[in-house]
Amino acid sequence: MGLDIAVLPGAGSFGGELRPLMRAFESSAWLVCYPGRFGEDFGQPASSFDQVVQSCVEQVTNRRILRPVLVGHSFGAYVAFAAAAELEKRAIESTAVVVVGAMPPHLLSVPDSVTRSRADLAVYLDEMNPEFDSSGEWREVIIDTAMSDLTLLRGFDPARYGPLRSAILAARGETDPLTTTVGIAEWDQATRGGFAHQDFPGGHTELLSDAAFLNWLREEIPVSVHP
Repeated sequence: MGLDIAVLPGAGSFGGELRPLMRAFESSAWLVCYPGRFGEDFGQPASSFDQVVQSCVEQVTNRRILRPVLVGHSFGAYVAFAAAAELEKRAIESTAVVVVGAMPPHLLSVPDSVTRSRADLAVYLDEMNPEFDSSGEWREVIIDTAMSDLTLLRGFDPARYGPLRSAILAARGETDPLTTTVGIAEWDQATRGGFAHQDFPGGHTELLSDAAFLNWLREEIPVSVHP
């Protein structure tokens, strides 16, 4: 059986930084679309974190895949974790849940300032991704979207989800300011299944295109890409 990999973007993201990962897994990978993210054709923006999770669950179940892989970056890591827990309630166990650039749920902290101040959020985004465009309308869209996502994330209650039966793979960039090696190791508390974690070259977003990271995923996800 081939892989079916649901890829969940981070706060404010429209998936561009995830292209290297999706190319690496070819037709096996597809991008989860958050409510309202791509315009009116995809509904209204979510009013709660739970609505984002349920949308993800529906997109996965609609594909009728028995053992999906969920790969979430940053904000998307928490959506992937919660969605995997909801899928397990429906007797759909994930082959693996891959959490990238995210501290474990019990160590999650969203600064209050980034959900109140656009200036503080811009600095926060710049620290996470130095390549973030410093001007233009697209930056404003990203800031608005990120503020909405992070506001929803403040409503995430880890106690409602997990621990998972599915394996968790946790990864971070060595220079990522939002995570620590010791911290991501504590994702093991969020699963009763297998667990592995590793640091890779790069920052919060850069590791997504790192060859070592992509090779690690190919080795760790225990299902062949090809039938």
